[in-house]
Amino acid sequence: MWVGRKGATPAAPGQRGFIGGTMGDISVIVEGIESTEGPRSFYSTVHGAGRVMSRTAAAGKKRWDKERNTWKRISEGAISREAMMSRLEKFHVVLRGAGEDEAPQCYKNIEEVLKSHKDSIKIVHTMHPLGVAMAGDTWDPYKD
Repeated sequence: MWVGRKGATPAAPGQRGFIGGTMGDISVIVEGIESTEGPRSFYSTVHGAGRVMSRTAAAGKKRWDKERNTWKRISEGAISREAMMSRLEKFHVVLRGAGEDEAPQCYKNIEEVLKSHKDSIKIVHTMHPLGVAMAGDTWDPYKD
């Protein structure tokens, strides 16, 4: 049998895995534990907190203006650049790049999500972000 774990982290008893938080939340190393939940979840757990807002809802819509070689805003999103940066300042995180579609406000609370999986994993180590680097607003000719 093949099991596809799209959007999941393997968590068999004794098996370690990584669950990433947002750029403003913790990330953890976990270990699967023996439980009745294990077989029912195919010995898998979450790979992150999960979104509460789509990328478009968060950042709005933009189109690449080939004549001006820049982005043209079509609609505003729910998360402003200022709101995202304000949230990250509270966590003392230095950000390079990234768009509003990856703001911490777009995701569930990772600690709450991890609590709901406490019967199948244990947290071995907790990490706090210091800095985050990801691509900013770039134009992808194959996607855009």
